[in-house]
Amino acid sequence: MATLIRMPEVAANTDSAVIVSWTKQQGDTVAQGDCLAEIETEKAVIEFNAEQSGVLGRILVQAGEDTAVGTPIAVLLAQGEKEADISALLSENTDAHEPLETGVTTPHVTVEQPRADTGTDTDTLAPVASVATRGRIFASPLAKRLARTAGIDLAALKGSGPQGRIIKRDVQAASIATRSADTSTAKVAQGTAAVASDASDQSYTDVPHTSMRRTIARRLSESKQTVPHFYLRADCRMDALLALRAQINQAAPRKISVNDIIVKAVGVALRQMPEMNVSWTEAALRHYEAVDVAVAVSTPAGLMTPVVKAVDAKPLSIISCNIADLAQRARDGKLAPKEYQGGSFTVSNLGMYGVQEFSAIINPPQAAILAVGSVEMRPVVDDGALGMASLMTVTLSVDHRAIDGALAAKWLGVFKKIIENPLSALI
Repeated sequence: MATLIRMPEVAANTDSAVIVSWTKQQGDTVAQGDCLAEIETEKAVIEFNAEQSGVLGRILVQAGEDTAVGTPIAVLLAQGEKEADISALLSENTDAHEPLETGVTTPHVTVEQPRADTGTDTDTLAPVASVATRGRIFASPLAKRLARTAGIDLAALKGSGPQGRIIKRDVQAASIATRSADTSTAKVAQGTAAVASDASDQSYTDVPHTSMRRTIARRLSESKQTVPHFYLRADCRMDALLALRAQINQAAPRKISVNDIIVKAVGVALRQMPEMNVSWTEAALRHYEAVDVAVAVSTPAGLMTPVVKAVDAKPLSIISCNIADLAQRARDGKLAPKEYQGGSFTVSNLGMYGVQEFSAIINPPQAAILAVGSVEMRPVVDDGALGMASLMTVTLSVDHRAIDGALAAKWLGVFKKIIENPLSALI
Protein backbone atom coordinates (compact mmCIF):
# COMPACT_ATOMS: atom_id res chain seq x y z
CA MET A 1 0.00 0.00 0.00
CA ALA A 2 1.03 3.65 -0.45
CA THR A 3 3.24 4.99 2.34
CA LEU A 4 4.01 8.51 3.51
CA ILE A 5 7.72 9.31 3.83
CA ARG A 6 8.28 11.89 6.55
CA MET A 7 11.17 14.23 7.31
CA PRO A 8 13.36 12.20 9.68
CA GLU A 9 14.99 13.45 12.89
CA VAL A 10 18.44 12.86 11.48
CA ALA A 11 20.13 14.46 14.49
CA ALA A 12 19.10 14.56 18.13
CA ASN A 13 16.89 17.48 19.20
CA THR A 14 16.57 18.76 15.61
CA ASP A 15 13.16 20.26 14.84
CA SER A 16 13.72 20.88 11.13
CA ALA A 17 16.06 20.12 8.23
CA VAL A 18 16.57 21.10 4.60
CA ILE A 19 16.40 18.75 1.62
CA VAL A 20 19.51 19.64 -0.39
CA SER A 21 18.56 17.45 -3.36
CA TRP A 22 16.38 14.51 -4.32
CA THR A 23 18.51 11.66 -5.67
CA LYS A 24 15.38 9.83 -6.84
CA GLN A 25 12.68 11.41 -8.98
CA GLN A 26 8.95 10.79 -9.24
CA GLY A 27 8.34 7.48 -10.97
CA ASP A 28 11.74 6.02 -10.07
CA THR A 29 11.90 2.52 -8.64
CA VAL A 30 13.33 2.48 -5.12
CA ALA A 31 15.01 -0.45 -3.39
CA GLN A 32 15.30 -0.72 0.37
CA GLY A 33 18.45 1.11 1.43
CA ASP A 34 18.61 3.33 -1.68
CA CYS A 35 19.43 6.98 -1.08
CA LEU A 36 16.25 9.00 -1.62
CA ALA A 37 17.58 12.45 -0.81
CA GLU A 38 20.43 14.39 0.74
CA ILE A 39 19.33 16.27 3.86
CA GLU A 40 21.23 19.13 5.49
CA THR A 41 21.17 19.04 9.26
CA GLU A 42 22.72 21.46 11.70
CA LYS A 43 26.12 19.88 11.22
CA ALA A 44 26.36 17.94 7.99
CA VAL A 45 24.66 16.66 4.85
CA ILE A 46 23.17 13.22 5.50
CA GLU A 47 21.97 10.61 3.01
CA PHE A 48 18.34 9.66 3.67
CA ASN A 49 17.82 6.02 2.72
CA ALA A 50 14.56 4.23 1.91
CA GLU A 51 13.27 1.92 4.60
CA GLN A 52 11.32 -0.19 2.09
CA SER A 53 11.10 -0.85 -1.64
CA GLY A 54 8.57 0.66 -4.02
CA VAL A 55 8.10 3.48 -6.51
CA LEU A 56 8.54 7.15 -5.64
CA GLY A 57 5.00 8.23 -6.47
CA ARG A 58 5.10 11.90 -5.53
CA ILE A 59 7.53 14.41 -4.04
CA LEU A 60 5.69 16.68 -1.61
CA VAL A 61 8.53 18.97 -0.48
CA GLN A 62 10.94 20.47 -2.97
CA ALA A 63 14.68 20.85 -2.44
CA GLY A 64 15.71 23.99 -0.57
CA GLU A 65 12.76 24.18 1.82
CA ASP A 66 13.35 24.13 5.58
CA THR A 67 10.90 21.46 6.71
CA ALA A 68 9.78 20.47 10.20
CA VAL A 69 10.67 16.97 11.41
CA GLY A 70 7.75 14.60 10.87
CA THR A 71 6.31 16.52 7.92
CA PRO A 72 5.38 14.28 4.96
CA ILE A 73 7.93 14.87 2.18
CA ALA A 74 7.04 12.14 -0.35
CA VAL A 75 4.76 9.21 -1.12
CA LEU A 76 6.13 5.73 -1.79
CA LEU A 77 3.92 3.41 -3.83
CA ALA A 78 3.91 -0.35 -3.90
CA GLN A 79 4.26 -1.98 -7.30
CA GLY A 80 1.04 -1.64 -9.27
CA GLU A 81 -0.42 1.26 -7.30
CA LYS A 82 -1.65 4.34 -9.17
CA GLU A 83 -2.22 8.06 -8.77
CA ALA A 84 -5.56 7.38 -7.13
CA ASP A 85 -3.79 5.57 -4.31
CA ILE A 86 -1.74 8.72 -3.64
CA SER A 87 -4.87 10.87 -3.47
CA ALA A 88 -6.55 8.40 -1.14
CA LEU A 89 -3.54 8.33 1.18
CA LEU A 90 -3.25 12.11 1.33
CA SER A 91 -6.97 12.54 1.98
CA GLU A 92 -6.65 10.20 4.97
CA ASN A 93 -3.71 12.13 6.44
CA THR A 94 -4.66 15.69 7.29
CA ASP A 95 -1.08 16.59 8.21
CA ALA A 96 -0.09 15.84 4.61
CA HIS A 97 -2.29 18.56 3.18
CA GLU A 98 0.26 21.34 3.40
CA PRO A 99 3.07 19.56 1.58
CA LEU A 100 0.48 18.25 -0.87
CA GLU A 101 0.29 21.74 -2.31
CA THR A 102 3.84 21.47 -3.65
CA GLY A 103 2.82 18.79 -6.11
CA VAL A 104 -0.89 19.36 -6.79
CA THR A 105 -2.50 22.15 -8.75
CA THR A 106 -5.25 23.79 -6.72
CA PRO A 107 -8.34 24.51 -8.86
CA HIS A 108 -9.15 28.18 -9.27
CA VAL A 109 -12.59 29.15 -7.97
CA THR A 110 -14.30 32.36 -9.01
CA VAL A 111 -17.13 33.61 -6.80
CA GLU A 112 -19.55 36.13 -8.28
CA GLN A 113 -20.83 38.75 -5.87
CA PRO A 114 -24.63 39.23 -5.89
CA ARG A 115 -25.95 42.32 -7.70
CA ALA A 116 -28.14 44.55 -5.59
CA ASP A 117 -30.81 45.02 -8.30
CA THR A 118 -31.44 41.36 -9.07
CA GLY A 119 -33.17 40.36 -5.89
CA THR A 120 -30.67 37.53 -5.46
CA ASP A 121 -30.87 35.72 -2.15
CA THR A 122 -27.67 37.04 -0.49
CA ASP A 123 -28.10 34.71 2.46
CA THR A 124 -27.64 31.76 0.10
CA LEU A 125 -24.51 33.11 -1.56
CA ALA A 126 -22.88 34.54 1.54
CA PRO A 127 -21.46 31.27 2.83
CA VAL A 128 -19.80 30.60 -0.56
CA ALA A 129 -18.16 34.00 -0.61
CA SER A 130 -17.12 33.54 3.00
CA VAL A 131 -15.32 30.30 2.18
CA ALA A 132 -13.40 31.99 -0.60
CA THR A 133 -12.57 34.98 1.57
CA ARG A 134 -11.34 32.82 4.42
CA GLY A 135 -9.59 30.40 2.09
CA ARG A 136 -6.88 28.26 3.61
CA ILE A 137 -3.43 29.81 3.76
CA PHE A 138 -0.82 27.38 2.48
CA ALA A 139 2.44 27.78 4.40
CA SER A 140 5.19 25.49 5.59
CA PRO A 141 5.25 24.57 9.31
CA LEU A 142 8.46 26.54 9.81
CA ALA A 143 6.98 29.60 8.08
CA LYS A 144 3.97 29.46 10.40
CA ARG A 145 6.18 29.21 13.47
CA LEU A 146 8.38 32.11 12.36
CA ALA A 147 5.32 34.21 11.56
CA ARG A 148 3.84 33.62 15.02
CA THR A 149 7.12 34.60 16.66
CA ALA A 150 7.48 37.77 14.58
CA GLY A 151 3.79 38.72 14.80
CA ILE A 152 3.33 38.63 11.02
CA ASP A 153 -0.05 37.99 9.40
CA LEU A 154 0.41 35.20 6.87
CA ALA A 155 -2.69 36.35 5.00
CA ALA A 156 -0.81 39.51 3.99
CA LEU A 157 2.08 37.60 2.41
CA LYS A 158 2.54 36.32 -1.12
CA GLY A 159 4.19 32.94 -1.17
CA SER A 160 7.22 32.26 -3.36
CA GLY A 161 7.12 28.49 -2.96
CA PRO A 162 5.53 26.00 -5.33
CA GLN A 163 1.91 26.85 -6.13
CA GLY A 164 2.25 30.07 -4.11
CA ARG A 165 3.04 28.32 -0.84
CA ILE A 166 4.44 30.62 1.85
CA ILE A 167 7.87 29.40 2.96
CA LYS A 168 10.56 30.55 5.36
CA ARG A 169 12.16 33.16 3.12
CA ASP A 170 8.81 34.91 2.61
CA VAL A 171 8.35 35.38 6.35
CA GLN A 172 11.98 36.44 6.81
CA ALA A 173 11.65 39.02 4.03
CA ALA A 174 8.47 40.39 5.61
CA SER A 175 10.15 40.53 9.01
CA ILE A 176 13.11 42.44 7.59
CA ALA A 177 10.78 44.82 5.78
CA THR A 178 8.81 45.43 8.98
CA ARG A 179 11.96 46.13 10.98
CA SER A 180 13.27 48.42 8.25
CA ALA A 181 9.99 50.32 8.17
CA ASP A 182 10.00 50.70 11.95
CA THR A 183 13.60 51.87 11.91
CA SER A 184 12.96 54.37 9.13
CA THR A 185 9.95 55.77 10.97
CA ALA A 186 11.96 56.20 14.14
CA LYS A 187 14.78 57.92 12.30
CA VAL A 188 12.44 60.34 10.59
CA ALA A 189 10.85 61.14 13.94
CA GLN A 190 14.31 61.92 15.30
CA GLY A 191 15.23 64.06 12.36
CA THR A 192 17.87 61.67 10.97
CA ALA A 193 16.40 60.94 7.56
CA ALA A 194 19.59 62.12 5.87
CA VAL A 195 21.66 59.55 7.71
CA ALA A 196 19.26 56.80 6.65
CA SER A 197 19.53 57.96 3.05
CA ASP A 198 23.31 57.82 3.17
CA ALA A 199 23.25 54.28 4.61
CA SER A 200 21.06 53.07 1.74
CA ASP A 201 23.84 53.98 -0.69
CA GLN A 202 26.17 51.34 0.76
CA SER A 203 26.63 48.26 -1.39
CA TYR A 204 26.61 44.82 0.19
CA THR A 205 25.67 41.21 -0.42
CA ASP A 206 23.58 39.13 2.00
CA VAL A 207 24.59 35.47 2.14
CA PRO A 208 21.73 33.45 3.73
CA HIS A 209 22.68 31.53 6.86
CA THR A 210 22.96 27.77 6.59
CA SER A 211 21.30 25.56 9.19
CA MET A 212 24.77 24.82 10.56
CA ARG A 213 25.72 28.49 10.90
CA ARG A 214 22.45 29.31 12.68
CA THR A 215 22.96 26.40 15.07
CA ILE A 216 26.55 27.40 15.84
CA ALA A 217 25.44 30.97 16.56
CA ARG A 218 22.61 29.81 18.81
CA ARG A 219 24.65 27.27 20.77
CA LEU A 220 27.65 29.53 21.34
CA SER A 221 25.42 32.43 22.37
CA GLU A 222 23.64 30.18 24.86
CA SER A 223 26.96 28.87 26.15
CA LYS A 224 28.44 32.31 26.71
CA GLN A 225 25.24 33.61 28.32
CA THR A 226 24.36 30.64 30.53
CA VAL A 227 27.62 28.83 31.32
CA PRO A 228 29.82 30.51 33.98
CA HIS A 229 33.22 30.36 32.25
CA PHE A 230 36.53 30.78 33.98
CA TYR A 231 39.95 30.56 32.36
CA LEU A 232 43.35 29.14 33.29
CA ARG A 233 46.50 29.68 31.24
CA ALA A 234 49.81 27.83 31.14
CA ASP A 235 53.03 27.88 29.10
CA CYS A 236 54.30 24.43 28.12
CA ARG A 237 57.93 23.69 27.25
CA MET A 238 57.81 21.86 23.92
CA ASP A 239 61.46 20.93 23.30
CA ALA A 240 61.15 17.31 24.48
CA LEU A 241 57.87 16.81 22.61
CA LEU A 242 59.25 18.22 19.35
CA ALA A 243 62.33 16.00 19.63
CA LEU A 244 60.17 12.93 20.27
CA ARG A 245 57.89 13.80 17.33
CA ALA A 246 60.87 14.14 15.00
CA GLN A 247 62.15 10.73 16.13
CA ILE A 248 58.71 9.10 15.62
CA ASN A 249 58.29 10.62 12.16
CA GLN A 250 61.64 9.29 10.95
CA ALA A 251 60.23 5.76 10.92
CA ALA A 252 56.45 6.22 11.01
CA PRO A 253 54.53 5.52 7.77
CA ARG A 254 52.23 8.40 8.68
CA LYS A 255 53.51 11.71 10.00
CA ILE A 256 52.36 12.59 13.50
CA SER A 257 51.36 16.23 14.09
CA VAL A 258 51.80 18.28 17.25
CA ASN A 259 48.00 18.43 17.49
CA ASP A 260 47.80 14.61 17.46
CA ILE A 261 50.08 14.50 20.49
CA ILE A 262 48.13 17.25 22.27
CA VAL A 263 44.86 15.32 21.81
CA LYS A 264 46.52 12.20 23.16
CA ALA A 265 47.90 14.13 26.14
CA VAL A 266 44.42 15.49 26.90
CA GLY A 267 43.06 11.93 26.90
CA VAL A 268 45.80 10.67 29.22
CA ALA A 269 45.29 13.60 31.59
CA LEU A 270 41.53 12.96 31.71
CA ARG A 271 42.13 9.30 32.47
CA GLN A 272 44.52 10.24 35.29
CA MET A 273 41.96 12.74 36.67
CA PRO A 274 38.53 11.29 35.83
CA GLU A 275 36.83 13.93 37.99
CA MET A 276 37.51 16.32 35.08
CA ASN A 277 35.73 14.02 32.63
CA VAL A 278 32.29 15.36 33.53
CA SER A 279 29.46 17.62 32.40
CA TRP A 280 26.75 19.58 34.17
CA THR A 281 23.07 18.64 34.10
CA GLU A 282 20.31 20.23 36.14
CA ALA A 283 19.74 16.96 38.02
CA ALA A 284 23.27 15.66 38.55
CA LEU A 285 26.97 15.89 37.72
CA ARG A 286 27.47 13.43 34.88
CA HIS A 287 30.70 11.38 35.02
CA TYR A 288 31.75 9.79 31.72
CA GLU A 289 33.39 6.39 31.65
CA ALA A 290 34.92 6.77 28.17
CA VAL A 291 37.45 9.45 27.31
CA ASP A 292 36.08 10.83 24.04
CA VAL A 293 37.70 14.07 22.89
CA ALA A 294 36.19 16.41 20.30
CA VAL A 295 38.54 18.21 17.92
CA ALA A 296 37.50 21.58 16.48
CA VAL A 297 37.63 21.60 12.66
CA SER A 298 37.04 24.63 10.45
CA THR A 299 34.80 23.86 7.46
CA PRO A 300 33.32 26.06 4.70
CA ALA A 301 29.95 25.86 6.45
CA GLY A 302 31.26 26.63 9.96
CA LEU A 303 33.00 25.06 12.93
CA MET A 304 32.49 21.35 13.58
CA THR A 305 33.73 19.19 16.43
CA PRO A 306 34.04 15.53 15.39
CA VAL A 307 34.75 13.19 18.29
CA VAL A 308 37.73 10.84 18.61
CA LYS A 309 36.61 7.89 20.73
CA ALA A 310 38.66 6.32 23.56
CA VAL A 311 41.60 8.68 23.07
CA ASP A 312 43.39 7.51 26.21
CA ALA A 313 43.54 3.89 24.99
CA LYS A 314 44.63 4.45 21.38
CA PRO A 315 48.20 4.71 20.07
CA LEU A 316 49.28 7.95 18.44
CA SER A 317 49.21 6.45 14.95
CA ILE A 318 45.52 5.52 15.26
CA ILE A 319 44.61 8.89 16.77
CA SER A 320 46.37 10.64 13.90
CA CYS A 321 44.44 8.58 11.32
CA ASN A 322 41.14 9.17 13.14
CA ILE A 323 41.62 12.94 13.30
CA ALA A 324 42.64 13.22 9.64
CA ASP A 325 39.69 11.11 8.48
CA LEU A 326 37.13 12.93 10.64
CA ALA A 327 38.46 16.35 9.65
CA GLN A 328 38.30 15.58 5.93
CA ARG A 329 34.77 14.20 6.10
CA ALA A 330 33.71 17.17 8.24
CA ARG A 331 34.91 19.53 5.48
CA ASP A 332 33.06 17.40 2.91
CA GLY A 333 29.87 17.41 5.01
CA LYS A 334 29.87 13.61 5.22
CA LEU A 335 29.93 13.00 8.97
CA ALA A 336 27.25 10.83 10.55
CA PRO A 337 25.52 12.39 13.59
CA LYS A 338 27.14 9.88 15.95
CA GLU A 339 30.56 11.13 14.82
CA TYR A 340 30.05 14.73 15.93
CA GLN A 341 27.72 14.26 18.90
CA GLY A 342 28.94 13.48 22.38
CA GLY A 343 32.42 13.82 23.77
CA SER A 344 33.28 15.26 27.17
CA PHE A 345 36.11 17.66 26.27
CA THR A 346 37.17 19.68 23.21
CA VAL A 347 40.55 20.71 21.82
CA SER A 348 40.65 23.84 19.65
CA ASN A 349 44.03 24.54 18.03
CA LEU A 350 44.75 27.82 16.22
CA GLY A 351 48.50 27.52 16.54
CA MET A 352 48.91 26.70 12.85
CA TYR A 353 47.56 30.19 12.08
CA GLY A 354 50.23 31.88 14.17
CA VAL A 355 47.89 32.67 17.07
CA GLN A 356 49.90 32.85 20.29
CA GLU A 357 46.94 32.38 22.64
CA PHE A 358 43.16 32.71 22.79
CA SER A 359 40.17 31.80 24.96
CA ALA A 360 37.62 29.40 23.51
CA ILE A 361 33.89 29.14 24.27
CA ILE A 362 32.79 25.87 25.90
CA ASN A 363 30.86 23.51 23.63
CA PRO A 364 27.73 22.47 25.61
CA PRO A 365 27.03 20.13 27.27
CA GLN A 366 30.77 19.68 27.81
CA ALA A 367 32.42 21.33 30.80
CA ALA A 368 35.81 22.31 29.37
CA ILE A 369 37.70 23.22 26.21
CA LEU A 370 41.45 23.64 25.70
CA ALA A 371 42.56 26.46 23.39
CA VAL A 372 46.01 25.77 21.92
CA GLY A 373 48.34 28.46 20.59
CA SER A 374 51.42 28.30 18.39
CA VAL A 375 54.82 26.88 19.33
CA GLU A 376 57.34 29.73 19.50
CA MET A 377 60.92 30.30 20.54
CA ARG A 378 60.83 32.56 23.60
CA PRO A 379 63.30 33.68 26.26
CA VAL A 380 63.32 31.52 29.42
CA VAL A 381 65.31 31.48 32.63
CA ASP A 382 66.80 28.17 33.80
CA ASP A 383 68.73 28.14 37.08
CA GLY A 384 69.18 31.87 36.86
CA ALA A 385 70.56 31.78 33.32
CA LEU A 386 68.76 33.34 30.37
CA GLY A 387 68.16 31.07 27.40
CA MET A 388 65.73 30.20 24.60
CA ALA A 389 63.12 27.45 24.50
CA SER A 390 60.13 26.32 22.45
CA LEU A 391 56.97 27.36 24.32
CA MET A 392 53.27 26.81 23.67
CA THR A 393 50.52 28.70 25.51
CA VAL A 394 47.30 26.84 26.28
CA THR A 395 44.14 28.30 27.80
CA LEU A 396 41.63 26.09 29.60
CA SER A 397 38.00 27.34 29.59
CA VAL A 398 35.97 25.67 32.35
CA ASP A 399 32.32 25.47 33.40
CA HIS A 400 32.43 26.54 37.04
CA ARG A 401 29.18 24.70 37.79
CA ALA A 402 30.81 21.34 37.12
CA ILE A 403 34.49 21.95 37.91
CA ASP A 404 36.08 24.03 40.65
CA GLY A 405 39.12 26.20 40.13
CA ALA A 406 41.51 24.06 42.15
CA LEU A 407 40.51 20.90 40.28
CA ALA A 408 40.96 22.58 36.92
CA ALA A 409 44.35 23.92 37.99
CA LYS A 410 45.51 20.43 39.02
CA TRP A 411 44.37 18.99 35.71
CA LEU A 412 46.20 21.69 33.76
CA GLY A 413 49.31 20.85 35.78
CA VAL A 414 48.96 17.16 34.86
CA PHE A 415 48.54 18.05 31.17
CA LYS A 416 51.57 20.35 31.26
CA LYS A 417 53.68 17.61 32.84
CA ILE A 418 52.66 15.13 30.12
CA ILE A 419 53.47 17.61 27.37
CA GLU A 420 56.89 18.44 28.84
CA ASN A 421 57.72 14.78 29.57
CA PRO A 422 55.90 12.97 26.78
CA LEU A 423 57.75 9.68 26.40
CA SER A 424 56.38 7.68 29.34
CA ALA A 425 52.78 8.95 29.05
CA LEU A 426 52.29 8.93 25.29
CA ILE A 427 54.11 5.86 24.01
